[in-house]
Amino acid sequence: MKSLTASLFARTAITLAVAFVVFQAAASWVVYRTLIVPVAERSADDLAGLIVLSAQTWVELPPETRAAFEKELARRHGLRLTAVPVAASVAAPRFAFRTQIEAALSRRLREDVRLRGQPGTAAVWLDIPVGGHALMAGFFPDRYAVKPPLAAIAVVMLGAFLSLLTALLLVRRITVPLAQASRAARQVGAGQVPEPLPETGPAELAELARRFNRMAAEVRDLLDNRTTLLAGISHDLRTPMTRLQLNLEMLRDDPGPARIDKAVADLADMNKLISGYLELARTTRAEARSRIDLAGWLDEQAQAFGVSSPGAEACTVEAGPLALQQIVANLIQNAQRYGGGALEIALECTPRLARIVVRDDGPGIPEDQLEKVFRPFYRLEASRAQATGGTGLGLAIVRQLAETNGWKVTLTNRPQGGLEAALEIRR
Repeated sequence: MKSLTASLFARTAITLAVAFVVFQAAASWVVYRTLIVPVAERSADDLAGLIVLSAQTWVELPPETRAAFEKELARRHGLRLTAVPVAASVAAPRFAFRTQIEAALSRRLREDVRLRGQPGTAAVWLDIPVGGHALMAGFFPDRYAVKPPLAAIAVVMLGAFLSLLTALLLVRRITVPLAQASRAARQVGAGQVPEPLPETGPAELAELARRFNRMAAEVRDLLDNRTTLLAGISHDLRTPMTRLQLNLEMLRDDPGPARIDKAVADLADMNKLISGYLELARTTRAEARSRIDLAGWLDEQAQAFGVSSPGAEACTVEAGPLALQQIVANLIQNAQRYGGGALEIALECTPRLARIVVRDDGPGIPEDQLEKVFRPFYRLEASRAQATGGTGLGLAIVRQLAETNGWKVTLTNRPQGGLEAALEIRR
């Protein structure tokens, strides 16, 4: 039973059902008190008035016309009026609004009236002492009792059913995408690749699906990058370790400073590779931000790297200084290493966006590899030698730092030749 009510759909459906039942109970009570009871009381008072008036009229009529009056009263109103005692000795059967009818008769006759029944018939009787005569009046409750407005009750119940059904359908439209997201999240947690969630429905659910799909893609890329990263580290460490082992073995037979220098160089290569990996791992933590004037800050960077200053107007942003320093430094160093020719740094500032642009006159990057170069250990040149291609972590660190801080880094080939690297920061 607990498992049946554990889902959001079941709990929401039960909550809505209870709410509608309570609402219908309250609505039925209000209808009963404000509609049915007043109508019943007025009807009972009309019936009591008719009985009393008929009895008074019967007394005032000549004796020879009373029989005709009794027949006419029975024909028109279903009311029995007679001076002949009727054997009404049992309690009257219970019927709707009997209490209101007895109360109305008691008020009219100014005495306590209790309806009595006649064995074998459905009629009820009461004594009416009028003008020295002991009359008895009888009527059939089915004719005079006020019936509840069944049509109104049916309409209310149908409205409640349709409202509840509509609410359940709406809840299902909400819970089904959430259930799909839950299953997909379990798949992501298990290291699987789920099918993309449909980005349809209400705006909030569509946005949730878009963000989840983006998250799943990022997790998938993270797993791919981790695999690539570990494979690259394993590959790159194996080469200097093999050289180091060879140099150590040769030191047995030919010890000398040259062998030691080579071993030290191999250790330096391994340390450089490990440092790059640790640096990439640290980029997943966002840095505290401070106000930075990009124009003055870029002038300092240009002087440090020996390139021309952008000379832009003041442009202040909220940014992490270390992350900004590392990203721009990597972009400038990549342009100096691979671009060649003149190097240009520019600052484009709008009320909503600041762009730091690094341009070079080099060969550029093939269009199909503009995104691939952001992968860890990805190099455009075929070899994995650090002398020709570095560690392959520079742009991966740039992209990771930018995404951690909510920035965007793009690479674009220039029409006149060369590459343009841009860092976009929202102001």
